[in-house]
Amino acid sequence: MRRTEGKGEVATCSLLDCDNIRMQPLDMLQEGGVLLGRVEALRSCYLFTDADAQSVELLGEASHVVRLPAGSALFSAGDESNGLYIMRSGLVRIWVADTEGRELTLALMEPGDPFGEIALLDRLPRSASATAIEDTICLLTPVSAMEAALEQNPRLARHLIEQLCEILRRNTRELSGYAFLSLDARLAQKLYELALAYAETDGKTAHFTRRFSQTELAQMLGATREAVNKRLAALVHDGLVRQKDGYVTLTDLAALKARVRMSTGLAARR
Repeated sequence: MRRTEGKGEVATCSLLDCDNIRMQPLDMLQEGGVLLGRVEALRSCYLFTDADAQSVELLGEASHVVRLPAGSALFSAGDESNGLYIMRSGLVRIWVADTEGRELTLALMEPGDPFGEIALLDRLPRSASATAIEDTICLLTPVSAMEAALEQNPRLARHLIEQLCEILRRNTRELSGYAFLSLDARLAQKLYELALAYAETDGKTAHFTRRFSQTELAQMLGATREAVNKRLAALVHDGLVRQKDGYVTLTDLAALKARVRMSTGLAARR
């Protein structure tokens, strides 16, 4: 099964019938030449910092590794939850789409990030889709194992709820911050945020180490690629952005941040 994303095609497959996704018991996980056991992989995730050793060991015994080639879908909105995922390597895009096929990127999951935890609590179908942008390795802890651990460990359950509340608060702040900003300001803000995670910086400039296409940027902003193209060209014209071989360089971080602050102030006075 395939679906169209932008102008290209992205392979979509389920864990049950796709050869591209390989799921197997994880005795030791290889990442960057360092071997991590299942327990250590779980311990590296902030969701389990308050979990007792026995609970983590039981979760580790039930966990599997999922290897996902770039461009493949891990799950789709509406799918039944099969467990909690923890990123070990690669990059996964969490996104939603409307009835017309327009897509909005909600988050980019990096090594150490957990996702899929909402469905563990409400037992409802997936609220968003997950697609690998790069070759990815995740640790999957099944629903049954997570439910047993939460029932046996109230402290773990409370910690998970607290983390979900923090995510909700952060999303509320970001939504309220973006709601009244122009696309120029939203693009500048997004580029600044991405630079913190995907760019080499000397404090004054930032050179992205990963390519982000205009389609990807548009999906993060809920805008069209054409609109983002125009606004990006304006930033280039103003000397705040430089593009070469598909890579973006932010040439004046202070000026870029000042532009966002100015737009935020104007929005607040409207």
